[in-house]
Amino acid sequence: MKLIITIPAYDEEKYIAQVIREIPKQIEGVDKVEILVLDDGSRDRTAQVAKEAGADYVISHKKNKGLAITFKDGITAALWYGADIIVNTDADNHYNQSRIPDLIVPILEKKADIVIGNRCVRDLNFMPWMNKYGNMVGNYLVHKIIDLPNKVDVSSGFRAYTKEAAMKINILSKHTYTHESLIQALDHDMLIAEVPIRARKVNRKSRLIKSIPKHITKSLLVIVRTFTIYKPLRVMTLIGLVIFGIGFIFILRFLYYFFTSGGQGHVQSLILSGALIMIGFQTLVMGLLGSAIGWNRKMLEEILYKVKRMEFRK
Repeated sequence: MKLIITIPAYDEEKYIAQVIREIPKQIEGVDKVEILVLDDGSRDRTAQVAKEAGADYVISHKKNKGLAITFKDGITAALWYGADIIVNTDADNHYNQSRIPDLIVPILEKKADIVIGNRCVRDLNFMPWMNKYGNMVGNYLVHKIIDLPNKVDVSSGFRAYTKEAAMKINILSKHTYTHESLIQALDHDMLIAEVPIRARKVNRKSRLIKSIPKHITKSLLVIVRTFTIYKPLRVMTLIGLVIFGIGFIFILRFLYYFFTSGGQGHVQSLILSGALIMIGFQTLVMGLLGSAIGWNRKMLEEILYKVKRMEFRK
């Protein structure tokens, strides 16, 4: 049983060594622990410091590609190096690496495919209020949108994956992987668990979140796009019914004026309602087409999964 810890890093020479040295080298239930650092085009000595601190593998991008792509490359590399369990963590010392043994317990006990380290955001007094309540509101909205069965910390990057789960997840976003991977996990009927692991204070601005409003906007776009890909019928049905409903209201408006004053001057309402009802119906049909395309996507994902199983068989 091999555990590989992946660490996406960008200009983290100040913290990367501390993160690597805090990772336990012996964990009960695991035969081998290895560390893989993904240097995302750092402009400092992140890669060199990581090697000096004891990283088993250091892979560097020639230019900065962003967290989502770096995470995806890290997962692929970990699978290539024979990982049975993959833990992803941050390079800024935000997470307590000594708790990795606790994080992987549900996987070792075969109770989960993905385990998320809950940062306990509500209790983090050091976190700026905008970040704190932005996280809490965002967490609530994501749970409502994607209908997560468990109240997990959807934005936490401290996660553990089984080999099977890692092979089934295919990140398409270029911004962040956290929400997209959860939507995909639900689509594949994976078991998701969480372990409370209180986050630590980071004395610098986030490399990912340079602007809270921009980050929230981009994250919502990723969620909506991913949810539309995986649940097209639900999304299109909702949109179609809303449009259809508005059109029906205009019909009622026309009928009201028709029976009270003859309807003169309100024919526009009838034309508009007809157009909206037609658009609503077409949107429902688009949902059905999207659902049919989704079956094709599932077959392609199954083929890709089987290809990965052959490629990463070790």
